[in-house]
Amino acid sequence: MAQDLYSITSTFSINAVPNTLPTPLAILNAIADPIWVKDQADRWVYVNDACCHLLGHSAAVLLAQPEHVGWSESTLLDLESAQQEAVTTGLAQEREIAIQDGSGQDRILSVKVDVLTDTDDQLFLIHTLRDMTQRVEAEQRLQRQSRRERLLGAIAKHLLQSLSPEHILGRSVEELRRFLEVDRVLFYSLRPDHIGVVAEAVTVNQQSLTHKTEGLAFRPAELEQFRQGELQMVEQLEACELSLSQREYFKRLGVQAYVAIPVAQGDELLGLIYVQDCCRPRSWLRWEIEALQDVSTQIGSAIAQADLYDQVRQLNSELEHQVAQRTKQLQQALDFEATLKRITDRVRDSLDETQILQTAVEELTGALGARGSNTALYDLEQETSTIYYEHNPSLPPAKGRVAQMRAFPEVYHQLLEGQYFQFCSIKPHPVRGHVSMLACPIRDDRGVLGDLWLINAKGYGFEDPEIRLVQQVANQCAIAIRQARLYQESQAQVKELERLNHLKDDFLSTVSHELRTPVTSMRVALQLLGVTLNREFDLGSELRKPKPSQNPLARYYQVLTEECEREISLINDLLDLQRLDGGNHPMNPQPIDIKSWLLGITNTFQERAQSRTQSLELDIPDDLPCLVSDQASLERVFAELLNNACKYTPPGEKISITAIATATDELNIIISNTGVEIPARELSRIFDKFYRVPSADPWKQGGTGLGLALVQKLLWHIGGEIEATSRRKKTAFIVTLPLSM
Repeated sequence: MAQDLYSITSTFSINAVPNTLPTPLAILNAIADPIWVKDQADRWVYVNDACCHLLGHSAAVLLAQPEHVGWSESTLLDLESAQQEAVTTGLAQEREIAIQDGSGQDRILSVKVDVLTDTDDQLFLIHTLRDMTQRVEAEQRLQRQSRRERLLGAIAKHLLQSLSPEHILGRSVEELRRFLEVDRVLFYSLRPDHIGVVAEAVTVNQQSLTHKTEGLAFRPAELEQFRQGELQMVEQLEACELSLSQREYFKRLGVQAYVAIPVAQGDELLGLIYVQDCCRPRSWLRWEIEALQDVSTQIGSAIAQADLYDQVRQLNSELEHQVAQRTKQLQQALDFEATLKRITDRVRDSLDETQILQTAVEELTGALGARGSNTALYDLEQETSTIYYEHNPSLPPAKGRVAQMRAFPEVYHQLLEGQYFQFCSIKPHPVRGHVSMLACPIRDDRGVLGDLWLINAKGYGFEDPEIRLVQQVANQCAIAIRQARLYQESQAQVKELERLNHLKDDFLSTVSHELRTPVTSMRVALQLLGVTLNREFDLGSELRKPKPSQNPLARYYQVLTEECEREISLINDLLDLQRLDGGNHPMNPQPIDIKSWLLGITNTFQERAQSRTQSLELDIPDDLPCLVSDQASLERVFAELLNNACKYTPPGEKISITAIATATDELNIIISNTGVEIPARELSRIFDKFYRVPSADPWKQGGTGLGLALVQKLLWHIGGEIEATSRRKKTAFIVTLPLSM
């Protein structure tokens, strides 16, 4: 542009008329850039239309009175500097100036000053303007945006590095103070738990408010405005509307201008960011406010996140505490369960009341960490409570102390009702001092047997798991004590029964021995009577008949003989049982041929079986091994079993004898009869002394009930066994004998 202007002006001479240029310069009106020309006397000699439009004045006004432009002093100094340098150097100079255009808008222009000389050596300064407003504003916006992003990035970095609200706020206000170049930036908390300054960044020459107790007083309307997101901006403290207390507060701090930006999260107003300038009034720019609002949003989110983190941490802490408590409770429950099992096993294995009580108090004192414990048993008839055992490592002994229940009705009334209770002593006991105590009754379904006391330090409260453990231990003690007492009673009964049994056995032995002599004498007398009757009345054949004789003398003789033999058999059975019980029964082991021996015994019962229309069968293998045993005892056993078989087998039924050798060097001899069945409930009692199965004797022969008892004892004596089975109208007695004694 300068070269164009030079080429144009160099071909024309300058008119001598002041403030005018040659007419061809009018071509400059066609240029879009504003241009004005000064002569060497600093007079405006030309302006183009673009310049008039920019400055808002006509060419005549600008050429006549250029001071109407109203430029600032700094702008005029910049222009003067450029002009002088251009004249001095002869080179074009360029400056950037700020002006207001004709419409009052601020413009940033680039002015270029060129020096032109005409043919008469007159000097002219050509000023060419270029509008830089949009570019500069764009650059400023970019700079502000960059600064703003750096600010937000720095704050975001602090947010990422810490979740502590104090650290976040402290770093954020420091970044804001440097960013806005102010004297003080603080965060004023409005949360109920802390109202006042919680973070501050302040220059060295200003007072700190961090530890000040004095706070701001806000009107409800102001707080509501802050909750709605409205900010408070003061550019000059003296010219704003504030409450008297607020104005005085800021004056004491020397504040000239400030901005208060609300920090909220949802509907909750967390606090205010205060930006304060204490040196001068200040106009707050829009981009500064926007940056503050962005920071406010960040801080609000960060505080909310920190609160959430604190809540999560608190919840985790509570959860960990709950888990720890549950774990502790579970461990305590396991320990108590182990203690209860240990106590239960020990007390149930004991039949000694003292041992039971001692175990309970020792285990409970250790498991609950009590200072001591004791247990007492009641005498309800005497209405007394006696301490039978105690475990008091740190307390004076109280064992054997007897308490009258009537003297302490408030205590024993509850215990006798089966209720536990705990209490702390109001006045110090002369021996124990101040203690807390738990009393629990020892009771079962029959009533209260005693009590169990736990003693601990003053103010200690027994918890539910501890009380349940004491109750369970007390219940186990009650069961064990009742069991011990029942055992003692049963032992006393057993001893009494043994005494009676010995008396009975002694009586039977004495009676048997006493009866044997006169009965033997009766047998001898009957034998002599038989000889006399045979000699005097020739009744020998009548006396020997198996059936009752028609002769009265012979019939009387037969009755006396049979009853005498029956009494002798009974006496012998009693004596044999007595000898077997005392271990004095004689034994004479000898080899026995089983088949021939059983055949001989069976033959003695054939006539009796035939007379009752019973069949008697013998099934004995030829290859049975030899048996070594007491033959007299075996003959007594099998004679009794065959006698019972004949006695209880109905007419027309069968009696069988079978022998079988086993693989274990034993011999089984089975005597069975059909047509009769022993009830299952009677099988377990048929070997008892004097026991007879009711209504099982079809021949009505009677008996003493000693036969099977004697059979069993004889077999035990020689090492054998006997077992009875009965089903489907068949009864069998299985005798098991060792092949050798």
